[in-house]
Amino acid sequence: MDQVILVCGPAGSGKSTQARSLAEDGYVVLSFDREAWELGRREHPLSDDDATLVHARLKARLTALVAAGENVVVDTSFWSRESRDRYRAVLAPLGVVPVVWYLDVPDDVLLSRLAARAGDGPDDVLVSAGRARSYIDGFERPSDDEGPLRVVRHVCRVEPPR
Repeated sequence: MDQVILVCGPAGSGKSTQARSLAEDGYVVLSFDREAWELGRREHPLSDDDATLVHARLKARLTALVAAGENVVVDTSFWSRESRDRYRAVLAPLGVVPVVWYLDVPDDVLLSRLAARAGDGPDDVLVSAGRARSYIDGFERPSDDEGPLRVVRHVCRVEPPR
């Protein structure tokens, strides 16, 4: 069992669903969207200050949980190598090398899932079509040279918008 998993992928890739599945296996889930929701932030993208606050809170909880011997999954887009490296840097002094789980989902599926959202909760944040496209286009796929990587390919049908 990997002690820390960084679930990585654009909005709509299924990160929160994957994290919940790992929670059934005993992982503690740390979610960017849930943390933002608890702070009253309902729209994305967050301001730089709010995003920094959310990541600071996640990193503090992550280090405390890892120090206590817990297995943890971090659910955020990790859209850039730099964002993934920041979490690796937090974990390095604890002797932990996280495993990145990249959720590889076709663009049409991502866009369909996002179009079907209702904004009902932290795992259902509304993302406009234009914003969704920019998230997809700006996403930096993780590569093997970053460290441990698991690519999770989803075979799924496209759901029609609600």
